[in-house]
Amino acid sequence: MANKSVAIGIIGAGIMGERLLGAILQQDPALVHVCGIWDPSPDAMRRMERTFPDVPRLPDAAAVIAASDCVYVASPPASHLGHARAALAAGKSFFGEKPLSVDVADARAFVAEAGNRGAVNFPFASSFAVAALRDWIDKGEIGTPRRIDIEVAFRIWPRPWQADAVAWLDKPLQGGFTREVVSHFLFLSRRLAGPLHGLTGRASFPEAGQSERRIEATLRSGDLPVTLAGAVGVTTKDDHNVWTLEGDRGAIRLCDWSIAERRLPDGSWQPAPDAMPNERARPLALKRQLEGVAKLARGEAHHLATLEEALNVQEIVEGILAG
Repeated sequence: MANKSVAIGIIGAGIMGERLLGAILQQDPALVHVCGIWDPSPDAMRRMERTFPDVPRLPDAAAVIAASDCVYVASPPASHLGHARAALAAGKSFFGEKPLSVDVADARAFVAEAGNRGAVNFPFASSFAVAALRDWIDKGEIGTPRRIDIEVAFRIWPRPWQADAVAWLDKPLQGGFTREVVSHFLFLSRRLAGPLHGLTGRASFPEAGQSERRIEATLRSGDLPVTLAGAVGVTTKDDHNVWTLEGDRGAIRLCDWSIAERRLPDGSWQPAPDAMPNERARPLALKRQLEGVAKLARGEAHHLATLEEALNVQEIVEGILAG
C-alpha cells in the first residue's frame, strides 16, 4: 500500500460523513480517494446522489468495508464499535467519529483488542491554531503552566446546522453537547497537558427525554487542574467556546475553535499572526487529518487522536453525564 492511493469508504452520510467526503475529493487522489459511501437512510443516499454523483453508493456497510483500505465511521455513536469491529475483522483500518461508544466498558474492550489499527477524528490533532498554542508553550511564553479553563455555550441545542440529526443528537443516550463539543476540548487538554483524571462533575437534564442543558466539572489533565462549564441558552451565538491555559508568566487561549490568542502584559489578547475563522481553518485541518489517515492505513506513525486518547476523553464525558 506504500505506493498506492488509500481507499477510504464512508459509513454514514450525515453532516460529518459529507464533510469528510468533500475533503477527500479536494485531496490529492494519489494519496487518498473515496471508494464508496453508505447510509441506511434512503433520503441521505438520494442526497449523496445529487451532491456527489460520481461517488459510488454502496448497498450496505459490508460492501463499504470490502471496498476500503480504511473505513471512516460517521454514523450515530451507538453503532460506532459494531462497524469498527467489522472493519478490523476484515483486515482494514478504522477512522471514526467520537465518541468511540456510549458504553465505556465496551469501548475499553475495543481499545484493548484493536491495538494501533484505529484512530478518532478529533481535528484539533491537525489544527494550525493548536500548533500555535503548542509553539507558545514550548517557547516559554506563559512560563510554567498552572491551570486550564474550558467554557462552552450555545444559543440552542442542537445547533441550527445539526437540525437533521435531532432524532439522536438531542437525546440523552447518544447526543448532547458534552459528547459532541466538550469532548474536543478535553482531547485538546489531554494532548497538550496529559491524561485526564480526578473527575468531579455533574450534568443537568431539565427537559425529560432530551440531552443535558448545563454541565459543571473539575478534573486534572496531567498535573494541571481543569475547570469546565457549559450551558445552552446563555449566549446569542450558535456556538461559543474558549479554552484557556494560564501560566505563572502569561496565558494563551483558543477561541471559537480556531483563533489562537496570547495575553499581553497590558492584559489585552493578541491573535496569532495566521489566525483565521473556523470556516477557513476547518478545510486545512481536514486536509492534514486525511494525511494522517493515509499513514494510519499504511501502518505508519501518525499524529491523529489515538484510541487510548479517545477512550480517556470518553471516560470523562460519560462520567460528567452520569453525575
